[in-house]
Amino acid sequence: MLIAAAVCPHPPLLIPEATGRSGPGEEELDRLRTACRQAVAALRGAAADVIVVVGGAERTRDYPSDEPGSLRAFGVPFPASDDRRGAANSAVLPLSLTIGRWLLTRPPIGGAAPGGELGAVWWGIAADAPTGECLELGEKIAALAPRVALLVMGDGPGGRARGAPGVRDVAADRYDAEVAAALAAPNPRALAALDPARDDGLFIAGRAAWQVLAGAAGEDRFDATLDYVSAPFEVTYFVATWRGRAAAGAPSLQAH
Repeated sequence: MLIAAAVCPHPPLLIPEATGRSGPGEEELDRLRTACRQAVAALRGAAADVIVVVGGAERTRDYPSDEPGSLRAFGVPFPASDDRRGAANSAVLPLSLTIGRWLLTRPPIGGAAPGGELGAVWWGIAADAPTGECLELGEKIAALAPRVALLVMGDGPGGRARGAPGVRDVAADRYDAEVAAALAAPNPRALAALDPARDDGLFIAGRAAWQVLAGAAGEDRFDATLDYVSAPFEVTYFVATWRGRAAAGAPSLQAH
Protein backbone atom coordinates (compact mmCIF):
# COMPACT_ATOMS: atom_id res chain seq x y z
CA MET A 1 0.00 0.00 0.00
CA LEU A 2 1.25 3.46 -0.86
CA ILE A 3 1.61 5.52 2.31
CA ALA A 4 3.69 8.45 1.03
CA ALA A 5 5.13 9.92 -2.15
CA ALA A 6 7.51 12.67 -3.15
CA VAL A 7 7.59 14.18 -6.62
CA CYS A 8 10.86 15.78 -7.77
CA PRO A 9 12.40 16.84 -11.10
CA HIS A 10 15.59 15.33 -12.45
CA PRO A 11 17.73 17.99 -14.16
CA PRO A 12 21.50 17.37 -13.81
CA LEU A 13 21.84 20.91 -12.45
CA LEU A 14 20.31 19.75 -9.16
CA ILE A 15 23.78 18.40 -8.40
CA PRO A 16 26.07 21.32 -7.47
CA GLU A 17 29.04 19.75 -9.26
CA ALA A 18 27.08 20.06 -12.49
CA THR A 19 26.80 23.85 -12.32
CA GLY A 20 30.30 24.82 -11.26
CA ARG A 21 30.75 28.28 -9.83
CA SER A 22 27.84 30.30 -8.53
CA GLY A 23 26.17 32.43 -11.14
CA PRO A 24 22.80 33.63 -12.42
CA GLY A 25 20.03 31.38 -11.24
CA GLU A 26 21.98 29.94 -8.31
CA GLU A 27 19.53 31.36 -5.77
CA GLU A 28 16.63 29.73 -7.59
CA LEU A 29 18.57 26.47 -7.79
CA ASP A 30 19.08 26.58 -4.04
CA ARG A 31 15.31 26.95 -3.58
CA LEU A 32 14.70 23.98 -5.84
CA ARG A 33 17.34 21.82 -4.16
CA THR A 34 15.98 22.67 -0.73
CA ALA A 35 12.44 21.81 -1.77
CA CYS A 36 13.62 18.45 -3.15
CA ARG A 37 15.61 17.60 -0.02
CA GLN A 38 12.66 18.48 2.21
CA ALA A 39 10.32 16.34 0.11
CA VAL A 40 12.71 13.39 0.28
CA ALA A 41 13.15 13.93 4.04
CA ALA A 42 9.37 13.72 4.47
CA LEU A 43 9.33 10.56 2.39
CA ARG A 44 12.03 8.97 4.52
CA GLY A 45 10.14 9.98 7.65
CA ALA A 46 7.13 7.91 6.61
CA ALA A 47 8.67 4.78 8.16
CA ALA A 48 7.96 2.76 5.03
CA ASP A 49 8.88 -0.88 4.57
CA VAL A 50 10.40 -0.02 1.21
CA ILE A 51 11.22 3.09 -0.81
CA VAL A 52 10.66 2.76 -4.55
CA VAL A 53 12.17 5.22 -7.01
CA VAL A 54 10.52 5.53 -10.42
CA GLY A 55 11.47 7.71 -13.39
CA GLY A 56 11.46 7.89 -17.15
CA ALA A 57 13.73 5.55 -19.09
CA GLU A 58 14.18 4.15 -22.58
CA ARG A 59 12.13 1.09 -21.62
CA THR A 60 10.20 -0.20 -18.65
CA ARG A 61 12.34 -2.33 -16.37
CA ASP A 62 13.63 -2.63 -12.85
CA TYR A 63 17.27 -2.09 -11.94
CA PRO A 64 19.53 -3.89 -9.46
CA SER A 65 20.04 -2.00 -6.21
CA ASP A 66 23.75 -1.64 -7.01
CA GLU A 67 23.28 -0.35 -10.57
CA PRO A 68 25.56 2.69 -10.89
CA GLY A 69 24.42 6.16 -11.86
CA SER A 70 26.53 8.68 -13.74
CA LEU A 71 26.30 12.12 -15.36
CA ARG A 72 29.25 11.56 -17.68
CA ALA A 73 26.92 11.56 -20.68
CA PHE A 74 26.18 15.19 -19.79
CA GLY A 75 29.85 16.09 -19.53
CA VAL A 76 29.79 16.11 -15.74
CA PRO A 77 32.52 13.99 -14.11
CA PHE A 78 30.32 13.18 -11.16
CA PRO A 79 29.08 9.70 -10.27
CA ALA A 80 25.98 9.41 -8.12
CA SER A 81 27.50 6.12 -6.99
CA ASP A 82 30.62 4.13 -7.83
CA ASP A 83 30.43 4.03 -11.64
CA ARG A 84 33.36 1.71 -12.28
CA ARG A 85 30.99 -1.20 -12.96
CA GLY A 86 29.06 0.98 -15.38
CA ALA A 87 32.28 1.87 -17.21
CA ALA A 88 33.03 -1.82 -17.64
CA ASN A 89 29.52 -2.96 -18.58
CA SER A 90 28.16 0.21 -20.24
CA ALA A 91 25.08 -0.09 -18.02
CA VAL A 92 24.03 2.78 -15.78
CA LEU A 93 20.81 4.12 -14.37
CA PRO A 94 18.82 6.50 -16.59
CA LEU A 95 19.11 10.19 -15.75
CA SER A 96 15.88 10.24 -13.74
CA LEU A 97 17.02 7.46 -11.41
CA THR A 98 20.58 8.79 -11.22
CA ILE A 99 19.25 12.06 -9.81
CA GLY A 100 16.87 10.10 -7.58
CA ARG A 101 19.81 8.17 -6.15
CA TRP A 102 21.69 11.40 -5.53
CA LEU A 103 18.72 12.85 -3.65
CA LEU A 104 18.31 9.74 -1.51
CA THR A 105 21.95 9.77 -0.46
CA ARG A 106 22.09 13.42 0.61
CA PRO A 107 22.51 14.13 4.32
CA PRO A 108 19.16 14.60 6.06
CA ILE A 109 17.98 18.16 6.57
CA GLY A 110 19.70 19.44 9.71
CA GLY A 111 21.84 16.29 9.99
CA ALA A 112 25.43 15.47 9.15
CA ALA A 113 25.16 11.76 8.39
CA PRO A 114 24.54 10.55 4.80
CA GLY A 115 20.99 9.56 4.15
CA GLY A 116 21.63 6.14 2.60
CA GLU A 117 19.20 4.37 0.30
CA LEU A 118 17.47 1.96 2.73
CA GLY A 119 17.46 -0.82 0.15
CA ALA A 120 15.50 1.22 -2.38
CA VAL A 121 13.82 -0.49 -5.33
CA TRP A 122 14.48 1.10 -8.74
CA TRP A 123 12.03 1.17 -11.63
CA GLY A 124 12.33 2.88 -14.99
CA ILE A 125 9.12 3.49 -16.92
CA ALA A 126 9.37 3.93 -20.69
CA ALA A 127 9.00 7.64 -21.38
CA ASP A 128 6.43 6.87 -24.09
CA ALA A 129 4.58 4.20 -22.10
CA PRO A 130 0.81 4.29 -22.56
CA THR A 131 -1.27 5.26 -19.57
CA GLY A 132 -2.44 1.71 -18.91
CA GLU A 133 1.12 0.43 -18.59
CA CYS A 134 1.98 3.24 -16.16
CA LEU A 135 -1.07 2.59 -13.97
CA GLU A 136 -0.36 -1.14 -13.95
CA LEU A 137 3.23 -0.58 -12.80
CA GLY A 138 1.96 1.75 -10.06
CA GLU A 139 -0.44 -0.91 -8.79
CA LYS A 140 2.41 -3.45 -8.81
CA ILE A 141 4.66 -1.11 -6.83
CA ALA A 142 1.96 -0.35 -4.24
CA ALA A 143 1.57 -4.11 -3.64
CA LEU A 144 5.26 -4.66 -2.85
CA ALA A 145 4.81 -4.19 0.90
CA PRO A 146 2.27 -3.06 3.50
CA ARG A 147 3.94 0.38 3.65
CA VAL A 148 5.42 1.67 0.39
CA ALA A 149 6.97 5.12 -0.13
CA LEU A 150 7.44 6.31 -3.70
CA LEU A 151 9.95 8.83 -5.03
CA VAL A 152 8.67 10.01 -8.42
CA MET A 153 11.20 11.67 -10.73
CA GLY A 154 9.89 13.73 -13.65
CA ASP A 155 10.22 17.06 -15.46
CA GLY A 156 7.41 19.13 -16.91
CA PRO A 157 7.25 20.85 -20.31
CA GLY A 158 10.66 21.65 -21.77
CA GLY A 159 9.62 23.13 -25.10
CA ARG A 160 10.29 26.68 -23.90
CA ALA A 161 14.00 25.84 -23.66
CA ARG A 162 14.02 25.07 -27.39
CA GLY A 163 12.57 28.41 -28.44
CA ALA A 164 13.30 32.06 -27.83
CA PRO A 165 13.91 32.65 -24.09
CA GLY A 166 11.02 34.27 -22.30
CA VAL A 167 8.46 33.65 -25.03
CA ARG A 168 5.14 32.54 -23.58
CA ASP A 169 4.01 29.02 -24.43
CA VAL A 170 0.28 28.89 -23.84
CA ALA A 171 0.04 25.12 -24.26
CA ALA A 172 2.86 24.55 -21.78
CA ASP A 173 1.30 26.99 -19.32
CA ARG A 174 -2.00 25.12 -19.55
CA TYR A 175 -0.28 21.78 -19.00
CA ASP A 176 1.66 23.17 -16.03
CA ALA A 177 -1.60 24.28 -14.44
CA GLU A 178 -3.15 20.84 -14.91
CA VAL A 179 -0.21 19.03 -13.32
CA ALA A 180 0.15 21.54 -10.48
CA ALA A 181 -3.54 21.24 -9.63
CA ALA A 182 -3.42 17.43 -9.73
CA LEU A 183 -0.36 17.26 -7.48
CA ALA A 184 -1.72 19.81 -5.01
CA ALA A 185 -5.26 18.40 -4.75
CA PRO A 186 -4.10 15.54 -4.74
CA ASN A 187 -5.95 14.02 -7.68
CA PRO A 188 -4.62 10.70 -9.06
CA ARG A 189 -7.41 10.58 -11.63
CA ALA A 190 -6.27 13.91 -13.09
CA LEU A 191 -2.73 12.57 -13.39
CA ALA A 192 -4.08 9.45 -15.06
CA ALA A 193 -5.99 11.64 -17.52
CA LEU A 194 -2.84 13.36 -18.86
CA ASP A 195 -2.66 12.71 -22.59
CA PRO A 196 0.56 10.94 -23.71
CA ALA A 197 0.05 12.47 -27.17
CA ARG A 198 1.13 15.84 -25.75
CA ASP A 199 4.52 14.56 -24.54
CA ASP A 200 6.50 15.05 -27.74
CA GLY A 201 5.13 18.46 -28.67
CA LEU A 202 5.72 19.90 -25.21
CA PHE A 203 8.94 17.90 -24.52
CA ILE A 204 7.55 16.41 -21.31
CA ALA A 205 9.77 13.96 -19.45
CA GLY A 206 7.61 13.27 -16.40
CA ARG A 207 4.16 12.21 -17.58
CA ALA A 208 4.77 8.45 -17.42
CA ALA A 209 6.27 8.59 -13.91
CA TRP A 210 3.40 10.78 -12.64
CA GLN A 211 0.93 8.23 -13.98
CA VAL A 212 2.79 5.48 -12.13
CA LEU A 213 2.07 7.53 -9.00
CA ALA A 214 -1.59 7.66 -10.00
CA GLY A 215 -1.67 3.88 -10.31
CA ALA A 216 0.05 3.39 -6.96
CA ALA A 217 -2.33 5.79 -5.21
CA GLY A 218 -5.46 4.19 -6.62
CA GLU A 219 -8.56 5.22 -4.71
CA ASP A 220 -6.74 5.77 -1.40
CA ARG A 221 -6.95 9.18 0.25
CA PHE A 222 -3.96 11.49 0.67
CA ASP A 223 -3.07 14.94 1.90
CA ALA A 224 -0.64 16.86 -0.28
CA THR A 225 1.49 19.96 -0.54
CA LEU A 226 2.85 21.48 -3.73
CA ASP A 227 6.22 22.69 -2.52
CA TYR A 228 7.66 24.13 -5.73
CA VAL A 229 6.48 24.84 -9.26
CA SER A 230 8.45 27.06 -11.61
CA ALA A 231 10.27 27.09 -14.94
CA PRO A 232 13.47 28.94 -14.00
CA PHE A 233 15.42 27.59 -16.98
CA GLU A 234 12.51 27.31 -19.42
CA VAL A 235 11.71 23.78 -18.15
CA THR A 236 8.97 23.31 -15.58
CA TYR A 237 9.92 21.63 -12.31
CA PHE A 238 7.43 20.36 -9.73
CA VAL A 239 8.12 19.30 -6.15
CA ALA A 240 5.25 17.82 -4.15
CA THR A 241 4.62 15.54 -1.20
CA TRP A 242 1.70 13.17 -0.68
CA ARG A 243 0.91 11.67 2.72
CA GLY A 244 -1.58 8.88 3.30
CA ARG A 245 -4.31 9.89 5.72
CA ALA A 246 -3.84 8.26 9.11
CA ALA A 247 -6.18 5.49 10.15
CA ALA A 248 -7.25 5.42 13.78
CA GLY A 249 -4.51 3.97 15.93
CA ALA A 250 -2.09 3.62 12.99
CA PRO A 251 1.27 5.36 12.46
CA SER A 252 0.91 8.95 11.32
CA LEU A 253 1.46 8.32 7.60
CA GLN A 254 -0.50 5.08 7.25
CA ALA A 255 -2.95 5.26 4.34
CA HIS A 256 -6.37 3.68 4.43
